[in-house]
Amino acid sequence: MLQRLIYFTVKSIRNLTGTHSTHSLTVSGKTMDVKILSALSDNYMYLIIDKDSKKAAIVDPVEPDKVLQSVSEAGVELTTVLTTHHHWDHSGGNAELVSKAPGLTVCGFDDRIGALTKKVNHGDTFSIGKLKINCLYTPCHTSGHICYHVVPPSGESDGAVFTGDTLFQAGCGKFFEGTPDQMYDALINKLGSLPDSTKVYCGHEYTVSNLVFAQSTEPSNKDIQDRLNWAKVRRSLSETTIPSTIAMEKLINPFMRVKEPSIQKYAGSTNPVEIMGILRNAKNNFKA
Repeated sequence: MLQRLIYFTVKSIRNLTGTHSTHSLTVSGKTMDVKILSALSDNYMYLIIDKDSKKAAIVDPVEPDKVLQSVSEAGVELTTVLTTHHHWDHSGGNAELVSKAPGLTVCGFDDRIGALTKKVNHGDTFSIGKLKINCLYTPCHTSGHICYHVVPPSGESDGAVFTGDTLFQAGCGKFFEGTPDQMYDALINKLGSLPDSTKVYCGHEYTVSNLVFAQSTEPSNKDIQDRLNWAKVRRSLSETTIPSTIAMEKLINPFMRVKEPSIQKYAGSTNPVEIMGILRNAKNNFKA
């Protein structure tokens, strides 16, 4: 079963109103917890907790009050903001959060990010407690996009990557400020080289629509069909479909399958970078 590629323990408080996940859900590991916090209409924020030190970081805190409530409930010390890119629905809460929780370190690459205090680039590393944060520069959706790869201490193999609007489950972000070769480098060379067990936490709940498009590119891909059926059930209950894994994305995400014969046949090309652009144009104009 495809779903067996993900192993995690969840603790959730559900509110089954609305179409977006409106509950808090915690993905628990040996040394790291990730609290998934829904925001706006379809965004996600993530509270990353080092269980030993009780220090925490928040990814893209567009709703500061919800973040601070979650921090209080978890009984942790928030030290760091990890901003993936400058778009308002990801960085628009930074200034308010810092005003309500002074002293936070606000990380990001792009000078357009609000309240930025620590500019990071590809290959930079720092720590949240015992958790190591590796910065991956993935320009394309925006010219200053950073993904954050979080690696627990030795003894816990499966880390996590927070991909903002670069990599979605079964999809990728629009190429607003970049090119197909940049997205190819981001998805195939950088994110695709992470361990297969790495959990993928993306910026939006786009899973069902992405899988419907993915199915149109590979109608006989059973992994896509199984994941789509699962995702539809989850969304019908207003439950999140997050996280995925790198291994899963390699099975269901057409943008990470540009070297597969079935995708090449769909695109009418054998050039992976060209196929990346063809797929993005097709997705932009796709109607289910």
